[in-house]
Amino acid sequence: MTLHEGPFLTAPATTVDSSSNRFDDRGRVTVNPASTPAQYCVYYDRTGSGRRVGSGMNIGEIARRAGVSRSTVSYALSGKRPVSAATVQRINDVIAELGYRPNASARALAEGRTRTLGLVVPPASRRLTDVQLGFVGSVVDAAAAHDLDVLLSPSGGDHDRSFERIVTGRRVDGVILMEILLEDPRVERLSQASLPFVTIGHVEHPGASWWVDVDYGGLITRCVHHLADLGHEEVVLISRSAELVAAGYGPALRSATGFLEATAERGLTARMVCCADEAAAGLACFEQLRTQWPGVTAAVTINEAALPGVQRALHRAGLEVPRDFSLTGVIAERLAEDFHPPLTAADVPAADLGRLAVDLLLAQIADRSAEPRHALLEPPISLRSSTGARPRG
Repeated sequence: MTLHEGPFLTAPATTVDSSSNRFDDRGRVTVNPASTPAQYCVYYDRTGSGRRVGSGMNIGEIARRAGVSRSTVSYALSGKRPVSAATVQRINDVIAELGYRPNASARALAEGRTRTLGLVVPPASRRLTDVQLGFVGSVVDAAAAHDLDVLLSPSGGDHDRSFERIVTGRRVDGVILMEILLEDPRVERLSQASLPFVTIGHVEHPGASWWVDVDYGGLITRCVHHLADLGHEEVVLISRSAELVAAGYGPALRSATGFLEATAERGLTARMVCCADEAAAGLACFEQLRTQWPGVTAAVTINEAALPGVQRALHRAGLEVPRDFSLTGVIAERLAEDFHPPLTAADVPAADLGRLAVDLLLAQIADRSAEPRHALLEPPISLRSSTGARPRG
C-alpha cells in the first residue's frame, strides 16, 4: 500500500508494508505506528481506492499556510476577538482546502462552553404529538444553524435523574424545556441552578423567566366565537388527558379558561371532556360525549393525537362534517390539512416557537445580565372546511 502525502506536505509519499497494518472496526486501515511517523498516519477505505477519509490536521498547520499566528486562527474560529475580514477569508480558504474540522472537545475547552444545548422532552413512554415533534425538529435545526448540538433528555416519571444530570453535569450551555405546568418544579430547579434556560410554554407566574408560547386561551376563545357566529348553541372542548389536566398542564388549563369565558359571553351551553393522547381514546371519547350530550353540534380541541379516533367516530355515527357536526381547534398544520375535510384551526407555529426559543437562549447565554424576554404567539385561524352552520332539527 502506498501512503500518500498527508496534510503536512513536508515529505514525499512513503511506502509501507500492508501486512503490518490492519482494518479497524469501521473498515479503515490503521498504519503501524512502529514503522510510520505519526504525522503521515491517514486512513484509507476498505476498497483500497486510496481515498483519504480522515487526517491529523491541526491549527498550527492552518496558521502556517495562512501566514498568521496560531492565536489568530483560534480567534477567527471562536470569534472571541476581532480579526480582519481579509485574514478571516484567507484562513477560511485554507480550511476549505484542507477540509479541517476543529476537535469539539478542544474547541469547547478554549471557549469555556460545551457548544451543546439541552432539550428536555416528555418521557419516552409517551408518544410525542406532531406539535411536540415539530418543537424538537425546529430546535435541532435552529441550533445547527449556529453550529451547536442538541442533547435530548426526558423528564418526569422515572427520569428525574436524567434531568438532574442536565442541570448539574455541565453537559450543556443552556436548556430548553417543553411541556410546561402552571406550577413546574423543573423551572424552579433551573432557576436555582443559575443555568440559562427558556421554556416552550410558561408557568402561571413566570417572573424573570425567558419563554415562548402560543396563546391557547385566546385562540380557543376565537374558535368559540367562530362557532357561535355559525349558530351553534351547545359545544364541547376536547382537552388533553385527565392526568395532564390534573398535573396543571398549561395549554389545557388556559384553553379551558378561554373556552368557559367565551361560551359564557356568547350564552352557549359548554361541555368539557378529557381525552388521552391516542386515536382509540378519541373514538371512545367522542362516542361517549354524543351519548351523554346529544345536543352538542360542534367541538373545539387541542388534542391532535385523538383526532384520527374522532374522525372514525364521526364516520361510524354517520355524521358528515360540517353538515352534521363542526370541528375546530388548535392543531399542527399537517394534521389539520390531512383531516377530512381539512380542519378549520389555528395552526401551531412549531417551527417559529423552536427558532425563537433557541434565539432567546443564545441571547441569554451571551449576556447573563440581559432583561428577561418572552414571545406569546397568536397565529390566525385558517378557515378550511370543517365548520358550518348549526344543523336544524
